[in-house]
Amino acid sequence: MEAGKALSRGSIGLLNQTSLAADAIDLNYDFHLDLVKVLTELVDEASPSDYAGARPPQRSYEQEIEGLELFAFRVKSRCFKCRVYMKFALVHGRLWLVSLHHDRPIKGDTR
Repeated sequence: MEAGKALSRGSIGLLNQTSLAADAIDLNYDFHLDLVKVLTELVDEASPSDYAGARPPQRSYEQEIEGLELFAFRVKSRCFKCRVYMKFALVHGRLWLVSLHHDRPIKGDTR
């Protein structure tokens, strides 16, 4: 998977770092020290059935990744012992992390 390759190279871009850091505190991991490890585990755990994005994928409106497809997953995480939501984009071998937080399911959604 392209996301796994980007992570193994440490090729990660971050959007809205303040929000990502706050969500890391909520998930109880060190944003600066553990992010690559956490993302690698989540990408490894994710399966096609965990895909929670639109079909076709939404396009980003954020300046750094404008027009890129956004991939959203809801993954039952072994390390966090809960379901987490992550959204990212991929471009030129780089993973751009948009969000990573506790899953906040939509009302009526049973996934």
